[in-house]
Amino acid sequence: DNGPIDNSGTISAKGYVDLEIKTGAGAITNSGTVTSATNRVFVRAEDGETQRHEQKETRDVHALRCHLLGHDIKFQPQENARDEVIRDARLMLEAATSVRTYTVDQIRPHLIKQMEEVFLPQTVPAYAATEAINTLRKKYPEYSYKEATLNPTNPRNRTADWEADVVRRFRDSTEIKEIVAERDSSTGRNLFIAKPLQITNAACLQCHTTAAMAPPTMVKIYGEANGFGWKQNEIVGAQIVSVPMDVPLRKADRAFTTFMGSLAAVFIVVFIVLNIMLSWLIVRPIRRMSQAADRISTGDFNTPEFNEKGKDEVAVLGSSFNRMRRSLEKAMQMIGDN
Repeated sequence: DNGPIDNSGTISAKGYVDLEIKTGAGAITNSGTVTSATNRVFVRAEDGETQRHEQKETRDVHALRCHLLGHDIKFQPQENARDEVIRDARLMLEAATSVRTYTVDQIRPHLIKQMEEVFLPQTVPAYAATEAINTLRKKYPEYSYKEATLNPTNPRNRTADWEADVVRRFRDSTEIKEIVAERDSSTGRNLFIAKPLQITNAACLQCHTTAAMAPPTMVKIYGEANGFGWKQNEIVGAQIVSVPMDVPLRKADRAFTTFMGSLAAVFIVVFIVLNIMLSWLIVRPIRRMSQAADRISTGDFNTPEFNEKGKDEVAVLGSSFNRMRRSLEKAMQMIGDN
């Protein structure tokens, strides 16, 4: 159509890739790649004015979706598993946000006076959210949660280099409300989802405006150097949930194994049922006819006739066999009389 195409995916194929993208008058933006092990990548892109033909090992792709020849079945379970992991990560982020809101609205007002005597970290929304998610991670250990902050009070919340880049992106483009991306780490490829951490509740500024305004018990523990100078509506950090990429891959493998196992079980059941039906409806009647024909060939006509009910081939064969038996019996009687 005339709408924009924006791609941020990465696609790898053992075969060659053939892409065709038509956008009319729409804009094309891209940050994704397609990689082919055979050095054959064929891309056609039309934006109403230009048309390009390229062939190289790695090629930027101006499309959200493409067809990899011979790989559609393989990629679909992985995409479904990835979407499922992202949904779980979003639920974890929403849980953390809910804990933060509950702490600020319900917990902090009742404990603020005690902060004059002793610092209670349970009144800090970042601490409450992190501890709540750490409890949740006992069941989901693959997921990690961090309130990455550029200028935190607690050093454990300080941003790493890549986390600082995410926060700066939120600060530079306030219209961005969520980032879902992948990155390389020391433990392998990771998938992460991030949301901006913005100061929308003035109660948060009681501890983060200046050291003089902050509770002395907090300043005594964390000092006066960090965690101050925050402003209303400022994006100070990001809530980030990370998960290794092997998690969606394992989910995809389990889904594929379950599907193939179920498919194999269905085929086995169908095979057994067909064999039983074949034996009961065809093999058994023909075996009886064979045994009857063998006895009749020796002159034993005491074999009962076969049931002629039905219009299937076995019933027709039984009727023909009965006529042949009666004709043969009469012929033998006529020979005997002569």
